[in-house]
Amino acid sequence: MNDKAETLDYSKTLYLPQTEFPMRAGLPEKEPVLVKRWQDMGLYKRLRETSAGRPKYVLHDGPPYANGNIHIGHALNKILKDIIVRSFQMRGFDSNYVPGWDCHGLPIEWKIEEENYRSKGKSKPDLTQPAEMVAFRQECRAYAEKWIKVQGDEFQRLGVVGDFDNPYTTMAFHAEARIAGELLKFATSDQLYRGSKPVMWSVVERTALAEAEIEYQDYESDTIWVKFPVDDVTGDLADAHVVIWTTTPWTIPGNRAVAYSPRVAYGLYEITSAENDFGPQPGEKLILADTLAGDSSTKAKVSMKRLRNVPAEALGKLTLSHPLKGLGGGYDFVVPMVAGDHVTDDAGTGFVHTAPSHGREDFEAWMDAAPELRKQGIDVAIPFPVDDAGFYTKDAPGFGPDREGGPARVIDDNGKKGDANKAVIEALIAVNALFARGRLKHQYPHSWRSKKPIIFRNTPQWFVYMDKELGDGTTLRSRALKAIDDTRFVPAAGQTRLRSMIEERPDWVLSRQRAWGVPIAVFADVDGNVLKDESVNARIVEAFETEGADAWFAEGARERFLGSRANEPWTQVMDILDVWFDSGSTHTFTLEDRPDLKWPADVYLEGSDQHRGWFHSSLLESCGTRGRAPYDTVVTHGFTMDEEGRKMSKSLGNTVVPQDVIKQSGADILRLWVATTDYWEDQRLGKTILQTNIDAYRKLRNTIRWMLGTLAHDDGAEVAVAEMPELERLMLHRLAELDELVRSGFDAFEFKRITRSLLDFMVVELSAFYFDIRKDALYCDAPSSVKRKASVQVVRHLFDCLVKWLAPLLPFTTEEAWLDRNPQAESLHLEQMPAVPSGWRNDALAEKWRKIRQVRSVVTGALELERAKKTIGSSLEAVPVVYLADASLEAALAGIDLAEISITSDLVVSHDTAPADAFALREVAGVAVVITKAEDRGLVKCARSWRYTADVGSDAVYPDVSARDAAALHELKVLGRL
Repeated sequence: MNDKAETLDYSKTLYLPQTEFPMRAGLPEKEPVLVKRWQDMGLYKRLRETSAGRPKYVLHDGPPYANGNIHIGHALNKILKDIIVRSFQMRGFDSNYVPGWDCHGLPIEWKIEEENYRSKGKSKPDLTQPAEMVAFRQECRAYAEKWIKVQGDEFQRLGVVGDFDNPYTTMAFHAEARIAGELLKFATSDQLYRGSKPVMWSVVERTALAEAEIEYQDYESDTIWVKFPVDDVTGDLADAHVVIWTTTPWTIPGNRAVAYSPRVAYGLYEITSAENDFGPQPGEKLILADTLAGDSSTKAKVSMKRLRNVPAEALGKLTLSHPLKGLGGGYDFVVPMVAGDHVTDDAGTGFVHTAPSHGREDFEAWMDAAPELRKQGIDVAIPFPVDDAGFYTKDAPGFGPDREGGPARVIDDNGKKGDANKAVIEALIAVNALFARGRLKHQYPHSWRSKKPIIFRNTPQWFVYMDKELGDGTTLRSRALKAIDDTRFVPAAGQTRLRSMIEERPDWVLSRQRAWGVPIAVFADVDGNVLKDESVNARIVEAFETEGADAWFAEGARERFLGSRANEPWTQVMDILDVWFDSGSTHTFTLEDRPDLKWPADVYLEGSDQHRGWFHSSLLESCGTRGRAPYDTVVTHGFTMDEEGRKMSKSLGNTVVPQDVIKQSGADILRLWVATTDYWEDQRLGKTILQTNIDAYRKLRNTIRWMLGTLAHDDGAEVAVAEMPELERLMLHRLAELDELVRSGFDAFEFKRITRSLLDFMVVELSAFYFDIRKDALYCDAPSSVKRKASVQVVRHLFDCLVKWLAPLLPFTTEEAWLDRNPQAESLHLEQMPAVPSGWRNDALAEKWRKIRQVRSVVTGALELERAKKTIGSSLEAVPVVYLADASLEAALAGIDLAEISITSDLVVSHDTAPADAFALREVAGVAVVITKAEDRGLVKCARSWRYTADVGSDAVYPDVSARDAAALHELKVLGRL
């Protein structure tokens, strides 16, 4: 028998982990296989089948633009959405994700013009011709279709599961019909009107723009101080000038008033000396805000003395002459002084040059004053000084078509400054109206598409009223503000941001002067009154449903839609709808019209820029037609910066391309980064951060791998919780705690809290604590060991909970692990999150073990010190002597095998005074440890478990192992496993 003992390979008698789940993930190769598996098995369809009848939870997808490959912002956005959808799907809901795309608009038009025409030296089609217009639109449609397919595949490669076979698109015929129908609702309820207002205008793109299409960039403007002569007064103001300051000299021809504020103190000043080459000279009298007079005199290189106060009441009675009076036979009109709430003495002169054609505040101040001005006989008509190409018109005499050499231009086709500023400044100098000039670098609005500066330009457009009473005591603004109050915002600051935008925004300009989009499908008379005819509207919507919006531009469209009214003087409006109206209407043809969804959506999630974009337009569209928001919750994420906090750009070479990350590391690494970020704020990403996530993923994967290896020996045995050792019951308690954290975290969209908690649990509490302790029992105990059975059972629960909790976050890795454990299963993602029994919660036990782990931390600290000295190798070579002076800690250790918990062969608890050189931790009072060697205490190493015990040799059959291990070997022999 001794011979048998000598030849027996004890390693083959151990329950060592066995698994084919690889340590090296190989995600770039494995993930596409899983994507194909999900597609082949019809996972999306199976999800709908298995969740039929459950309550719906709907995240409505904000449509990305169908133009180019996805970037890191897309990846962040879609991963966050997928996490939400999966988390609710696995918690008892039918959470159906329908992806969508925004397909209309200028960027696609530009691409078609560039790729199909300009680059080939071909002329752009004549879009006034129906056939050419429709053909051009079809080219745009084909371009969008191509990129929808590309982006759809890229989103699915991220692990996103949704109805990619039947997405919604704003260019689908049904969508175009519904968008037109929503527009007609605004028209028939008198919310739509044609008006002439200054709008943000892109000269480069030749179209009006909405606030959502604007970004602010640094821009250097010409600045001028201009003198307006005071008219028709006597006394010391007879020859005075009111001085204004502006950063847009080109708007001076459009000036119709000067605004002042009753809250600003003004004075009359006289120039005493001048050191300038042009402009003001000694003896001239000027009216300026007192706080700005000194700065103004410095800019003009003059010295001044203050003569007296000029009360606001006196200013309101003054009229001025235009500084360009007489130029080109124009500007002979009266320039009134008007009070304005927007006037301050923070900069400039305390007076604001008011050109109602070129600014919202200017327009509002002019319109507010118009009734009184009419009584004074002042013409309040608003001119059109600049055309769509940025050239001055006849309403700018001396600078327009009558100018020698042709009209001056504000901005050219490339977005560069034209000659308008120069022409105006030279004209002001010529008539001694320029007080000073300079340059200012400041934030100026640019088109976010062309990245070129825009102008404010008065032009006829179609608007939706924000403040018109809608027949029920509400306005669109008041409805929207109430809807914001009724909506949950995550983070909460989003509510304040959106509210401030709605409070301040002007009427909604809907019209665009482009070709690719849904038309403003109405007929109007010469005064802008819209035709309200249900039969006409029905024909329009029906045609769009079957033929798409191209029907509006087809030959004979006017006669077709008007029918018997074709002889009446109705004009077919050819402007295109703002694409934000398209996307703002998606809730109608997606949430309302699909039976697998519901209205309103439970949640909208997009970047924080969508407070002025999709959240905003969806809110206005829905409030205007349905009286409430189309969502119950709004979640926003920030933008992805590089590791130094800089905006990513190709020119800086600091972009992170999601396709590259996936190719090198796998989509689950990208998803782990998303799940561990404070996504509500701007996040950072780069090589170092990616490597940190790769390292964290490796630890997580190894924990899963160890569980799978251990569960290879799971025979399904069950041990009653009450009969389990305390350590197993502690792990079940932790699962109960984590279950509450995970569920509340998903409800709160706090994915970082979930992910960090699970990572810490798996790496610190499992790998470095529980698994480390239980490896001896799991590997070496006899098959009948209750401790071993309980531990396997707990590992089973740990695996089941952890892979399901992690499934929304890391769908590829968890699916791989689940199929390794359950080869016959369809998919982990068809499962529900585990129902963790509340009875597992045991706070008293957790508090006891908190104290045990305090003692253990001192022991492990002492062991590490001895390892560093190379006094010992394995902790099993040690027998710690633990000196306890804290009674509460000693009580916690009652009935606990501290040697097992510390992974040592034995352990001695002493109540003596600890030696001076004993190891201690400052944060754990009353505990000190001295390490002794097991061999010095007469203990012998077991050849099977490597533990040092006093009973090695007690079994005659297996004399080189401990009694515990010998008993296990005898049991294995009886079972035929040796």
